[in-house]
Amino acid sequence: MKVEGQPLHSHFETLQQQENASTLGMWVFIATEVLFFGVIFTAYVYLRWEYPAAVRAGSLHLEIVLGSINTAVLLTSSFIMATAVLMAEAGRRRLASLLAAITAAMGVAFLVIKGTEYSMVIAHGFFPGAGGGPVPGREELFFWLYFLMTGLHALHVFIGVGLLSGVAFFLRRPRGVSVNAVRNIGLYWHFVDLVWVFLFPLLYLASHR
Repeated sequence: MKVEGQPLHSHFETLQQQENASTLGMWVFIATEVLFFGVIFTAYVYLRWEYPAAVRAGSLHLEIVLGSINTAVLLTSSFIMATAVLMAEAGRRRLASLLAAITAAMGVAFLVIKGTEYSMVIAHGFFPGAGGGPVPGREELFFWLYFLMTGLHALHVFIGVGLLSGVAFFLRRPRGVSVNAVRNIGLYWHFVDLVWVFLFPLLYLASHR
């Protein structure tokens, strides 16, 4: 398949070789991100194993409705991004651009909802350093992890929104971006969605077992 919008760089012999290297690079990057999040998930598992009452008590104060809405937003955006990749592969660049833009908009919606949830949780006094709670000290550790895990995830969503916006723009330019670049950004977005699929039950459903 012809790869549009992708000049051959001097250190590659063919476009296919260049495309394969780009895809491998994205998978390596995702693997390092999995290791990075894995360390934080391990800390959460330890906290839940040692202090289950504190985790359940902290989880009760999270906004499960907003978390559920954000889950639906990200899962829907992942489907739309997958369709955008298919459209780009089929040469329907304008439609792919529109779908990438919609995905970016849904990422923004996720961040707005997450910001709203942060403000509600903080307004109720449940944040690192606030103290108190039914399980003093240990419950605070839960909120340290909550803000760390969701904050890092939100940062990745923010970066993804920027990448998707760039793709949406350049797909409308003549030979502005390669199909493989669209695929790689799609992989990144699916990874971001997958992280949330794990975060939601671990954090929000810990008190519903």
